Amino acid sequence: MATMDVFQMNQIVTLVLLVVGLVGGSHGQTCPNQLENLNVCAPFVVPGSTNLIPSSDCCVALEAVDHACLCNTIRVASSLPTQCNLPLSCGN
Repeated sequence: MATMDVFQMNQIVTLVLLVVGLVGGSHGQTCPNQLENLNVCAPFVVPGSTNLIPSSDCCVALEAVDHACLCNTIRVASSLPTQCNLPLSCGN
């Protein structure tokens, strides 16, 4: 199970780095730098994690991300599966 958690965390970090590269062109260097700081939030977004409450470091890093940067990153990340022709169904 621990191996799966590391694998899942690597997938998340890879996705964030991919999105950083995509968003970086439209928001300059500050957006990618701000997103890199969100690595401290990884333990709280890995599926199956027992860490349900983000740390203060995670919250501080999230607060430091520019609103436009964060929104554009979420928009780009949510469109990637469709653009790559990958079926994705996220339910509760």
